[in-house]
Amino acid sequence: MVQGTIRAGFPSPADDFAVKRQDLNDLLITHPAATFFWRVRGTSMQGAGITDGDILIVNRALNPVHGDIVVAEIDNDFTVKYLHRRGGKVKLAAADPTFPDIVPREGQTLSICGVVTGAIKKFR
Repeated sequence: MVQGTIRAGFPSPADDFAVKRQDLNDLLITHPAATFFWRVRGTSMQGAGITDGDILIVNRALNPVHGDIVVAEIDNDFTVKYLHRRGGKVKLAAADPTFPDIVPREGQTLSICGVVTGAIKKFR
């Protein structure tokens, strides 16, 4: 069965731009011992380009700052949200405005597990 055509003549000019094999570890991980992966479930961060099923690259070695996307633990539940720190107050905000902000209440435990540095998407 014939699947299509293939050139048997002169090489393509694109051959001059041969692609070097890339290692995703080299491209995406700056602190291997402090990096972990987390699969996303849910839609609250779609506005940030993070969709259900994506794999997040999370770096625990980075100091989280205002505006970072972080993985946080709140009373033993994990979530991914934007970190907002202003005037000594902390809140976690979704990229979708229909989701409410998470503002830790008195007695709740909030821990930032790491900063999201990338996401891997699978299309098929």
